[in-house]
Amino acid sequence: MPPFFFEDSMSDLAMIVSSARSEFEGCADAAALENAKARYLGKTGALTELLKGLGRLSAAERPAAGAAINVAKKELEAALNARRAAIAEANLTQQLAADALDVSLPGRGRGMGTLHPLSRTLERVETLFHSLGFAVADGPEIEDDFHNFTALNTPENHPARSMQDTFYVEGGMVLRTHTSPIQVRYMETHAPPIKIIAPGRVYRVDSDATHSPMFHQVEGLWIDRDVSFADLKATIGEFLRRFFERDDLQVRFRPSFFPFTEPSAEIDMAFGDGGWLEIAGSGQVHPNVLRAVGIDPEQYQGFAFGVGPDRLAMLRYGVNDLRLFYENDLRFLRQFA
Repeated sequence: MPPFFFEDSMSDLAMIVSSARSEFEGCADAAALENAKARYLGKTGALTELLKGLGRLSAAERPAAGAAINVAKKELEAALNARRAAIAEANLTQQLAADALDVSLPGRGRGMGTLHPLSRTLERVETLFHSLGFAVADGPEIEDDFHNFTALNTPENHPARSMQDTFYVEGGMVLRTHTSPIQVRYMETHAPPIKIIAPGRVYRVDSDATHSPMFHQVEGLWIDRDVSFADLKATIGEFLRRFFERDDLQVRFRPSFFPFTEPSAEIDMAFGDGGWLEIAGSGQVHPNVLRAVGIDPEQYQGFAFGVGPDRLAMLRYGVNDLRLFYENDLRFLRQFA
């Protein structure tokens, strides 16, 4: 019997099994274990090379040698599978420890949404005007030329249109530049007396710290037989004092121009150290506006005004950049929860 198998190879086989077991146990992860497997059980592995050497043995020697190598192979596969299971269990234990949940802690609960600060402001404005006898009217945000401009004494090519450079859509329609069209539509379907506010979103091509291409407006309208400019001053003054909760609040009216009111006035509010801040536009409703909706200006008169609730919110909450209201930054919005 040649010394190939029984002398050298049997000694090699014992060393291979011992070395493989030791190396398998020393593997810390699955990748290292698979590399170790390749060195012993792979196509060019140490145990595989012994199997290839069986062909050099005689027919009488081959069965015993093959059986010994197969026993060794099964031992290595068992050791390999055992180490795989140990590594997998260790990984699972580590993951469970990392994801451990302390069931004694109180539940986090579900976060509750709150009203946006501009929504809060609009609700406050509507509530205060309702207490002064005004109803709330609504209308479409996409308007036609007549209701957005012409009926408001602003015909085509009127210079006041350039002051409201805006967004036009198909069919000559326009994203409304103010909520005045709501007033026009209301007057078309309701006979005086009329006492309403018209809150809503409006659109103009403008964007900086105090302007936005989309913002909010609240316009008011009071039409009756004997409504005067004095009623306008009393209404606006009372609203602003209630809104800012200051009985000593000073309000002034400055002459101005709006095509849909005559006379017209800008409304300023005392602000800061003796300064004044423009807060609204107003005036007596122009007779042409009344005629456009079928109301006799010889029988009825009244006033209209437009207030920016976004600016009111900035003043009430001490916000110095209008864009913060529209950026959806929860760190900012949570302050008003």
